[in-house]
Amino acid sequence: MPKNSKVVKRELDDEVIESVKDLLSNEDSSDDAFKKSELMVDDQEEKDVDVEEGSDVEDERPAWNSKLQYILAQVGFSVGLGNVWRFPYLCQKNGGGAYLVPYLILLLIIGIPLFFLELAVGQRIRRGSIGVWNYISPKLGGIGFASCVVCFFVALYYNVIIGWSLFYFSQSFQHPLPWDQCPLVKNTSHTFVEPECEKSSATTYYWYREALNISSSLSESGGLNWKMTICLLAAWVMVCLAMIKGIQSSGKIMYFSSLFPYVVLLCFLIRGLLLNGSVDGIRHMFTPKLEIMLEPKVWREAATQVFFALGLGFGGVIAFSSYNKRDNNCHFDAVLVSFINFFTSVLATLVVFAVLGFKANIINEKCVIQNSEKILKLLKMGSLSQDMIPHHINFSSITAEDYNLVYDIIQKVKEEEFDSLGLKSCQIEDELNKAVQGTGLAFIAFTEAMTHFPASPFWSVMFFLMLVNLGLGSMFGTIEGIITPIVDTFKVRKEILTVICCLVAFFIGLIFVQRSGNYFVTMFDDYSATLPLLIVVILENIAVTRIYGIDKFMEDLKDMLGFSPSQYYYYMWKYVSPLVLLCLLTASVVQMGLSPPGYNAWIEDTAMEEFHSYPLWGMIVCISLMVLAILPVPIVFMVRRCNLIDDSSGSLASVSYKRGRIIKEPVNLEGDNTSLIHGKSPSEVPSPNFGKNIYRKQTGSPTLDTAPNGRYGIGYLMADMPDMPESDL
Repeated sequence: MPKNSKVVKRELDDEVIESVKDLLSNEDSSDDAFKKSELMVDDQEEKDVDVEEGSDVEDERPAWNSKLQYILAQVGFSVGLGNVWRFPYLCQKNGGGAYLVPYLILLLIIGIPLFFLELAVGQRIRRGSIGVWNYISPKLGGIGFASCVVCFFVALYYNVIIGWSLFYFSQSFQHPLPWDQCPLVKNTSHTFVEPECEKSSATTYYWYREALNISSSLSESGGLNWKMTICLLAAWVMVCLAMIKGIQSSGKIMYFSSLFPYVVLLCFLIRGLLLNGSVDGIRHMFTPKLEIMLEPKVWREAATQVFFALGLGFGGVIAFSSYNKRDNNCHFDAVLVSFINFFTSVLATLVVFAVLGFKANIINEKCVIQNSEKILKLLKMGSLSQDMIPHHINFSSITAEDYNLVYDIIQKVKEEEFDSLGLKSCQIEDELNKAVQGTGLAFIAFTEAMTHFPASPFWSVMFFLMLVNLGLGSMFGTIEGIITPIVDTFKVRKEILTVICCLVAFFIGLIFVQRSGNYFVTMFDDYSATLPLLIVVILENIAVTRIYGIDKFMEDLKDMLGFSPSQYYYYMWKYVSPLVLLCLLTASVVQMGLSPPGYNAWIEDTAMEEFHSYPLWGMIVCISLMVLAILPVPIVFMVRRCNLIDDSSGSLASVSYKRGRIIKEPVNLEGDNTSLIHGKSPSEVPSPNFGKNIYRKQTGSPTLDTAPNGRYGIGYLMADMPDMPESDL
């Protein structure tokens, strides 16, 4: 104990004794506990014992059952559908293997540092996103609310994608697969292939017509698609049941939902490598195009992918880490999860291009056969001379190499009239260069490739079950980013809030299962998250480094981790990351301004996609999504700035967890803590006047173990010390 503690005790004893007796009035052992109490004055060693070991009663705040469960939860949240259908597309589009260089650089510059920052503040303060940023700076409390709004917007359409995967999963238990062949249409005279399918492909037709039954424009609603409505309901029921008990229920599911996708990816990789043409796909994937790597667009897209791959700004990272112990090594967690995410993306890319290489090889073989037949017809018609064809060429069993040889000869000899012959080059590279992403990759290209697999229904079941699990892992983190902050802040029951949230989201989500629903998914995906999340993470960085103080934050990390983090993070957080984020925000705004706002509509008559601009009301919806997502930041700032809400009223008060109790933390501690602890209203219990508030360490009463405000008092009862700023961690 510090030397002057007894002096301070004597000076403040008269003011403290009455309030402390009131607080202990309903405790059985209050008198003995109070007599044994001693004043705490920033005694770090005693405080650490008090927080971690000083009580036999567990914190009421839930905790992870094991470190593995927590890591799997963070991996499940960060590794999502984007790793499977976005990263491979960007890798192919932006220079192949060369794309990995800017991606890794940006992962080290903004990915790991900002992921570490969110893990640290969540673990230190032990609250959701609203409580964390309200605690650091009440004027920036709107950051947490903005994160919740973005999470809600994303959850609305993300669960629709899980519903689509459930539909395909349910249709995979049949042989042949229903998207293997174009359907036949019968009329009174004859049978013919469905024209829309004949003009496109079997998998494309099944996706747009059988699954989505899509309309031709955003304005043409077409009513509900009942098949997808049932699948969406099933998806929300799964999420609700998994989340209803918080991490106590979802944490156990993580063992399956986070690990199963890796089993499937490894199985697909092994199977894919045994397929004809898979090596061509992987070679095409990792052939570096160094000239493309220097383009600014490549770096912008790499930064965006790093940003969203780790789930920065959503609040899910903060929510999950808030259930950790205070001394958990969150730096190790940040590095581990970031690189697991990266290697998962690379693994998924290998799988995708092995399968696409196999698909390209099959399409190329068909192209060779069709064009060889054209050459034979031209030879019979006399349009081509037999002398052009090398003697070793056998058109009945021609290889791709032989066909390309014949093609080159004909192109040179018939240079002027070559285009009129209608021959195609049939290059595997041309097929692999057709970049596909998102639903086009998962529900069209990949499903088409799987129809050529032996035992195709088995692989289809595995693939779509993997997509469901990837989606659920991300949904758990997204919903946790909504539920945890609200429960921490407003003290509502988690079970009731989870059910209400899922019900509301389902009914709003019905707009995504109309016949025009796919266009709304595109709208929300483009406009509801990108800019708001960038602004949120920039404000998070500013809140920690400028308002709270980067030096103080580094000291807090040292106290929490037991060692000083590298100065690398100091310079990243203070200078580099904010600058890169501002550049990314500017580039995203410019890109959004240069790209005409619109969507690709499926036209039934032509069986092709056609770009449509959003109507006026669609533009209003797009702008409203961005404004609503970021609006809580200025609103809360003005409310705090102008003192429009009394902090003691509890409207924006934060909640902390104490051993065995949930207690409210008003800024003005002249309220009644006794009523809050024992469930009485302020009118039922007289409110003591604290005067100068201090903390006492109760050596005899574990249920009233309190801590001083400041960086050692995170997650426990807070009071205002005269010289302690309210934003201290």
